[in-house]
Amino acid sequence: MTDLSVGSMVMEIEGDGPPVVMIHGLGGTSNSFQTLMAGLDGYRLLRPDLPGAGRSRLKPGVPGMKGLVSAVKDCLIAANVDRAHFVGHSMGALICQYLAADAPGLVSGMTLFGPLLEPPAAARQALKERAQTARNGGLTDIADSIFRGSVSEGQRVASAFVRESILRQDPNGYASHCEALSEAAAAAHQRITVPTLLIAGETDPVAPLAMVRQLQQDISLAQLEIVPQVAHWIMVEAPERSTQLLRAHLDTCHHK
Repeated sequence: MTDLSVGSMVMEIEGDGPPVVMIHGLGGTSNSFQTLMAGLDGYRLLRPDLPGAGRSRLKPGVPGMKGLVSAVKDCLIAANVDRAHFVGHSMGALICQYLAADAPGLVSGMTLFGPLLEPPAAARQALKERAQTARNGGLTDIADSIFRGSVSEGQRVASAFVRESILRQDPNGYASHCEALSEAAAAAHQRITVPTLLIAGETDPVAPLAMVRQLQQDISLAQLEIVPQVAHWIMVEAPERSTQLLRAHLDTCHHK
């Protein structure tokens, strides 16, 4: 594994083969996909920390989701990647959708865990309030609320992982991501024409099944897999099944 620095960003690169770009969600880092790594030999895996998350510093630039999409593109240029399969979780899945719709030449396929369509009105307001809480030093309260509300009951290790992931966030970076997501619109799904696997948690309150089923209808080549008794952090709650589904979709897309 090597680290590539791209401006203020850090991206982990591991393995050889067709490129797979993995985009974490709100409160996550490149480590959100660590549970999948051992099962993805034969691929070149690129995991950026989005600006203001993990090891990537927050810096002035293009605000909102547009800025996050631009940052991912910068990473691809730096890594000499002109086309890749994209894997996203939650907010990262929305970034993947934007790329597939607006820069289709970059995207050969997608695998989206807990994918968002767009935040409903109540969630938009809650995200704005959460941003203010983060800036006021309330990350501990946020972390406790998030792991209790987005991880399946009884998943002690997953709960600890999610809590730690949020506690380690830069407060201003986390707040900026909350604000970006609070203003996000749905992608132009009619322009997405690549094979897409949607992986939903059966009990996910953040990306509920109704939302993911709507995405399945809106994206022409989308397939849906539902992981039973799992909430929003699917890769951490059900790593074996998550790896199996991702690996099978990657191999199908690359005709292996």
